[in-house]
Amino acid sequence: MVVRSLDDARDREMVRRVVAGDESAFRDLFRRYGPMAKALAMRVVRQAHLAEEIVQEAFLALWREPGSYQEDRGSVRSWLLAAVHHRAVDTVRREESQRRRTQAAAPDVVDLPDVGQQVVEETYAARSRQRVREALQEIPEEQRRVLDLMYFQGKTQSTIASELSLPLGTVKSRALLAMRRLRAMLAEEDE
Repeated sequence: MVVRSLDDARDREMVRRVVAGDESAFRDLFRRYGPMAKALAMRVVRQAHLAEEIVQEAFLALWREPGSYQEDRGSVRSWLLAAVHHRAVDTVRREESQRRRTQAAAPDVVDLPDVGQQVVEETYAARSRQRVREALQEIPEEQRRVLDLMYFQGKTQSTIASELSLPLGTVKSRALLAMRRLRAMLAEEDE
């Protein structure tokens, strides 16, 4: 058997030490391969908490049964990462199966809207519309006219300028001033 590198030889030695119950060797292996294992698990499951659980399970299996590593079958790195990959794939399959069972168990469940929330939203919308109408009555007529044409009739500022025989800059100024006044009045009411 050919040892591929010093790192591989060091990893194999650490596994032998883990077999003998050496916690520091186990910690060294975890520090060395934990981040790589988590990155692999994340690529498969795409959820950090699941990836962390998968890595924890794989390393726990190493701690409980370090003798399951067989040197003639590959490096410690490939053995650990294969264990993480298999667990990650199993997790995805289990999650998908659970999702399918849940959907099959309750196919007729209809997600009904919250009537109370609808009432609150409709009440709020009605009150908001009323506040805007009241505020519109308090701005000068020429500004209100520009807003009416823009927002309620859907006309462009150029069209409004043409219809009212005003310079485009005047239409823009009136719209800007009207919106600032409305915003200020509505903000005062909120306070």
